[in-house]
Amino acid sequence: MAQIHVRQGMVQVSDGKTKPQPMRLLLTPDSLTLQKEELIYMQPQDTTSDSLTKIRTILVRREQVGGLGLSVKGGSEHGLPILISRIFKNQAADKTGELFVGDAILKVNEVDVVKASHETAVTALRTGGSAVILTVRHYPQASAFLLRGSESSEQKHTQRNSFPKLQKHWSDVLTIQLLYAYITRYSTGTDRVRPNSFVVQAIDGTSSGSILCENGNILAEWIRCINNHIIALTDHAIQMANKVLLPSEHIVYMCWSCERQPVMKHWQNWRPRVVTFKGADLYLSDTPLVNTRDWIRCGRVYRVYESMLKILKDSDLLDDRRHAFVIQTGYQESFYLSMETREELLRLEKAWNRANYTAVQQLGNKTFGCTWRNRISGLTLDMNTGFSLYDSESKSYMWCYRFSQLKGSSDDGKTKLKLHFHNQAKSHIETREIECSSLQTLLFCMHAFLSAKLSSVDPNFLKNF
Repeated sequence: MAQIHVRQGMVQVSDGKTKPQPMRLLLTPDSLTLQKEELIYMQPQDTTSDSLTKIRTILVRREQVGGLGLSVKGGSEHGLPILISRIFKNQAADKTGELFVGDAILKVNEVDVVKASHETAVTALRTGGSAVILTVRHYPQASAFLLRGSESSEQKHTQRNSFPKLQKHWSDVLTIQLLYAYITRYSTGTDRVRPNSFVVQAIDGTSSGSILCENGNILAEWIRCINNHIIALTDHAIQMANKVLLPSEHIVYMCWSCERQPVMKHWQNWRPRVVTFKGADLYLSDTPLVNTRDWIRCGRVYRVYESMLKILKDSDLLDDRRHAFVIQTGYQESFYLSMETREELLRLEKAWNRANYTAVQQLGNKTFGCTWRNRISGLTLDMNTGFSLYDSESKSYMWCYRFSQLKGSSDDGKTKLKLHFHNQAKSHIETREIECSSLQTLLFCMHAFLSAKLSSVDPNFLKNF
């Protein structure tokens, strides 16, 4: 399972039209927030600033002594929100410079505490981990009430710290929901890699702009962390969807890729595509398939066991996009696609083999109409028995071989296929030649059945692939 980390750091962000601006990235389990630093002028006791009264997201790193360094009051039993009542000097909350007495805590990490009891909220704060994401909104009236009559040095510090005349403040510029989002280093529609930068694109079309990192190590770490969050959210969404689906219709895998377009038809050579394995089918779509209408309307659906996945070598690439692969179907169609990283490509390849194994196991056998020695026949591929040819005129099987007896095959690319089997009894190779109008589909199915048979013989095949 992908490892989830809360992460925060400085980057440069550009919309492609203006000079890059310094911003702070805040990565939470379900979103990526771009924040900019602002200077806010406030009179003493004045907390009506628009920046404060907006919903804010703050990362607080718990300390061994003092914990989060704050106290809270309120709760659903009092008909009040969970309000920060004290901020302790030089402790975690104080060091952020972004939390104030009178801030109502809306969420602790992913736990909604808007209607929580005091005890529930305190438990969420105590068990929130070493890095706690607080979603807050300031209420000036509550601030004035909580600070009224404060006498202790801690409270006086809180009062002074909460109402500076000139305060640096990180305000949220843009929040991107990471469920079904994707991340890319390539310039839109091209094979050109952005130098030390990447873009995060949400399912609703929201874009982060070009996020520029200081060096390659920081870039790789940001991409890895964001990808892990996207994968975890997608896997969870798949698990939830599978709860209402029959086992034979379960979603096996879903991921973003990019498809190369015919050069003469599009000014953009590459377009984002979603690859999904569901039941025995392979789906290629423009956007993630999340409801029944999406599945029904998807125009490119193929049986995974009637298709072929080919990972391309560097020498076979058509341009500078790496980690490319081709999907061929039994309908003479071919799709040239690319993944962002080698890890993603290997994950896709493993998902393909797992989806193929499941589909073939459920199918059991498949028969193709063909001719053998000018006689109308049927060639059956069966997970248990292997190859068998049934003669329609005599209504009998003319020959049968196990999958392990197949030593090779050759074809003319049209209709003729030669299968070379080892006859153990006679210790020689027997060649069986057939003609089939659906030759490419037959070849892909043979490959699918042989792969599934290997997986069934060696259970570690799928695990170690």
